[in-house]
Amino acid sequence: MPKKKNSSFESSIHVYRAMKRMTQQELADKVGVSRQTIIQLERNRYNPSLLLAHDIADVFEVPIEQIFTFKKLTEEEQTNEVTD
Repeated sequence: MPKKKNSSFESSIHVYRAMKRMTQQELADKVGVSRQTIIQLERNRYNPSLLLAHDIADVFEVPIEQIFTFKKLTEEEQTNEVTD
C-alpha cells in the first residue's frame, strides 16, 4: 500500500528562469547540480534540500517562499495523492 503524503510541494523555478532568460543548464551550473536535478525540481518530482533551495533563491534574488510552495494536504487530497 502506497504511503500517504501529508504535504505537497510546488516550485516556480521555470517562471523565474524565464524572467532571467536562463537555461536549465545555466541554473544548474550556478547552484552546482545537474540539469536533470533542475528538470526534476521544475516538474515537482524532487524536493530540494534547504541549502539547494536557498542557493536557487539567491540566484533569483528572492525569498525561498516565492519559488517553493509547501502546502499541507487535506484528508481528501491525501487520498487522491495515493491513487494518482
